[in-house]
Amino acid sequence: MSYFDDLAYQFIDGEWRSGSGSWDIVDFNPYNGEKLTSIPVATVEEIDQAYRAAERAQRGWGATNPYSRRLVFERVLRIIDDREAELSEAIAAEVGGTLTKVGFELHLAREFLREAIQLALRAEGRILPSPIDGKENRLYRLPVGVVGVISPFNFPFLLSIKSVAPAIALGNAVVLKPHQNTPICGGGLVAKIFEEAGLPAGVLNVVVTDIAEIGDALIDHPVPKTISFTGSEKVGRHVATVAAANFKHTVLELGGNSALVVLDDADVDYAVDAAVFSRFVHQGQVCMAANRVLVDRAVEREFTEKFVAKVASLKVGDPTDPQTHIGPLINEGQAEAMTSLVDRAVAEGASALLHGETRGTLVGPSVLSGLPEDSPLLTQEIFGPVVLLIPFDGDEEAVRLTNATPYGLSGAVHTGDIERGVQFAKRIDTGMFHVNDATVHDEPIVPFGGAKSSGVGRLNGDAMVEAFTTTKWISIQHGRSQFPF
Repeated sequence: MSYFDDLAYQFIDGEWRSGSGSWDIVDFNPYNGEKLTSIPVATVEEIDQAYRAAERAQRGWGATNPYSRRLVFERVLRIIDDREAELSEAIAAEVGGTLTKVGFELHLAREFLREAIQLALRAEGRILPSPIDGKENRLYRLPVGVVGVISPFNFPFLLSIKSVAPAIALGNAVVLKPHQNTPICGGGLVAKIFEEAGLPAGVLNVVVTDIAEIGDALIDHPVPKTISFTGSEKVGRHVATVAAANFKHTVLELGGNSALVVLDDADVDYAVDAAVFSRFVHQGQVCMAANRVLVDRAVEREFTEKFVAKVASLKVGDPTDPQTHIGPLINEGQAEAMTSLVDRAVAEGASALLHGETRGTLVGPSVLSGLPEDSPLLTQEIFGPVVLLIPFDGDEEAVRLTNATPYGLSGAVHTGDIERGVQFAKRIDTGMFHVNDATVHDEPIVPFGGAKSSGVGRLNGDAMVEAFTTTKWISIQHGRSQFPF
């Protein structure tokens, strides 16, 4: 596929160039193991070059009329529309996403780009009164300058766009590091589209590299003022620590251990559909996915029978087959981790109501029940097609179990009484919670983010202005101040 050959480079200061590292990041198709491309890694020197290029370019870009900035995003949208088939093919090949997942990713990327068009005009200032006669206080919303973006592998095109687009729309320049497993869809494609849309050289730079090569250079470099990271809680803690030591602002979108809760008055058939989607969309490789499904004992038997039957009907296989529901995990290491997780749970005493078969990177869905209350699986993130069924007695126990995790990203509750659901949602320690729906949702104007170990800060809508601009106070004394000496 031409994208993988044409974009296997670093993109720094408007130039496509090879990394100067002594080893390559090799990009594989997770379904069939085909080598898509290899990219020589960027070094610490190239990280510095990318940030310096962004710093130079930002001065002019930040001064550009925001109405002119919007034109770039309009052209980006047209390019995506014109090349949807090629982009879909590339994402399916590199990520292993099903056609449904790929369509959803491109749709949502467009929505975030449309929101970025509006964001360009949303950095509004204020004039505040002063107790001092003749004093005028102006508050300006200014770009932070340069933003470092680190994106994950699961929705690489979307989640790169999600931070890159608003940062640029608000007058910043960006250095983007995509995940090593998705360097093209998460990096090269984004850069190529913005380049063709007329974004000035240096405003967006892409570096394909690994911490083994650059250490913390991407985070502790003096140029970026904000780091936007989406990924695991473990890496997010390290990013936060290094950034804080260098007085950088961070937006951290981390892991989750979401619960979908089925109360005793829920529409069981609908709850089953929502739970199956919430757990198995993109093979469960979604931070908002429902690791745990909590079911009131009053409906446990009916729900479990219908849920297991529906999960068993999911087709596992080639992600390019329109009939496939569950494609490959991102690599064999992740597949082995899921297999070991299920085996360990059964050894601990869990019952496998459904035990998925592993073939390479294809992992069939597993449904586990009866885990001991002290099982670590109940509190950790499970990034694959494995779900835990947990019964409860009444709302109070459901709240306790839902909150019994260090994570707090998303969740959902199903009930026949909407206000009962809202009151339940208010008691859950998460950044997001949904009544009578799935746990997996993202909308361009609604603040997105977690509590506890699921992250810091928010993205989307006005939260983007908070994340990627800074407030500056400029006062003007129209008369003459009186000084004590």
